[in-house]
Amino acid sequence: MSDFPWLKSYPDFVPETAPINYSSIVQIYEDSIKKFGPKTAYKNMDVEISYNDVAENVDALVWYFQNKTNLKKGDKIALQMPNLLQYPIAIFACLKAGFVIVNTNPLYTSDEMLHQYNDSGAKAIIILENFAVNLENILSKTKIETVITTTIGDMLGGLKGAIVNLVVRKVKKMVPKYNLPNAIPLKKILKETNGKKGNVVELSNGDTAFLQYTGGTTGVSKGAELTHGNICANVSQVEAWIGESINEGEEVMITALPLYHIFALTANCLTFFRYGSKNILITNPRDMPKFCADLKKNPFTAITGVNTLFIGLMNQEVFKGLDFSNLKLALGGGMAVQDVVADEWEKLTGCALLEAYGLSETSPAATINPYNGKHKRGTIGLPLPNTYIKIFDDDRKEVTQGEPGEIGIKGPQVMKGYWNRPEETANCMHGDYFLTGDIGTMDEEGYFKIIDRKKEMILVSGFNVYPNDVEKAIAENPKVLEVGVRGEKNEDGIEFVRAFIVKKDDSLTEEEIIEFCRTKLTNYKVPKNISFREELPKSNVGKILRRLLK
Repeated sequence: MSDFPWLKSYPDFVPETAPINYSSIVQIYEDSIKKFGPKTAYKNMDVEISYNDVAENVDALVWYFQNKTNLKKGDKIALQMPNLLQYPIAIFACLKAGFVIVNTNPLYTSDEMLHQYNDSGAKAIIILENFAVNLENILSKTKIETVITTTIGDMLGGLKGAIVNLVVRKVKKMVPKYNLPNAIPLKKILKETNGKKGNVVELSNGDTAFLQYTGGTTGVSKGAELTHGNICANVSQVEAWIGESINEGEEVMITALPLYHIFALTANCLTFFRYGSKNILITNPRDMPKFCADLKKNPFTAITGVNTLFIGLMNQEVFKGLDFSNLKLALGGGMAVQDVVADEWEKLTGCALLEAYGLSETSPAATINPYNGKHKRGTIGLPLPNTYIKIFDDDRKEVTQGEPGEIGIKGPQVMKGYWNRPEETANCMHGDYFLTGDIGTMDEEGYFKIIDRKKEMILVSGFNVYPNDVEKAIAENPKVLEVGVRGEKNEDGIEFVRAFIVKKDDSLTEEEIIEFCRTKLTNYKVPKNISFREELPKSNVGKILRRLLK
């Protein structure tokens, strides 16, 4: 017990070791379909589908995969869409067919997509038509054979779906023209295969379920290989942590974080599916008035989010006037939850905002604050059952309690490794402990706190930004001589990207660079500020020293 001081801080109902109750994610899925069939599983844009509806569509899509494509168990399939009703259907169908899902940010540029598809070896893709032109630009350079397109209105019903698609295509002009002659519409597939069922694919805990792309603790984006066992373990661990407080079949969960993000994928899409919850999918949480209108219509019992999302909501007058009497769980992760935000949230809603911590490599949850009033503000909480955390110095020796060092995590939720990168995998492991690249401390009660990141990764709204990616894009501008990128924080403690540039052409402006970056990078990676310099600090071998950029 003394080796693991967090155990004495555990709520009474939480076991030190939680049983892992499932052989695969598909078992979680099947159990929930049987248990909650007629209940509402997902709601999006005021349209609801039941657990039985999900199953019917999943079966139809599995049949299509098995009878109309060359795809087989273990093949990689990219999913690229925002939160829509068809997203969880695609996830469950792909897993049931035995595929490995490559979740892809729909806002990626063609270059970013190309890297992810080729690195993963994806053979198929389901993509929202709004982003299809980016796929057209690179399709010939990939191994993708099966292309399925979907629309925002696909699952919203005849008239409503048609109106939504008309507005999106003609009024808002959000769908650039594209030419993918061999692409098949998802709606057509589901209509033609309705009522059909595919063959059962045998799955075990050792089979890979997701390649979840991340920069890890170093530069280039790589796929964390997460098995069915990793995800099932994490669902079981979270169940043990909060399960006593959750009423099966009665919870209403707000899913504003995108399902391609590991936090929403495991917590919202899978764990709360297992609870039989009604999941409210928010397609565009940046449209705060519309988001708050959805919240008003759906009295919710649980919500997950990142710090910036909670700030955004609390700045809306409509949100302040909502009825929070049903709210029992608010979980913050993906980036640090600021104390002032947690205080304001609790004061406004009457519900504690619990900070959790995890990474793509840990499926993701490693620590969560206790769900019994013993949460500690400013900490990331306690390790989950079956999870062991040590803090190491630069020589990989364990530090004394209270001393800062690199957080290492051991547990059944830790990834199999980085896809096709054995050297990178070996570098981030110390025995059974995954080295996170985050510097933290542990107090005498076993609560952990993040101090800083060991590497130079920048965290923007919960998403990893790697200076290498941004520098590479900026360096392609012919007016740039040298560039260095680092993260900085504004007065509110929110991190953003700043670029330091030495001009090759004196006519280069800040606006020009930002516009250039927008053609190369997803929005959150685009620098918010540009500083022009005569020279950049360098090491004796000519490497730009980011830590000295000021």
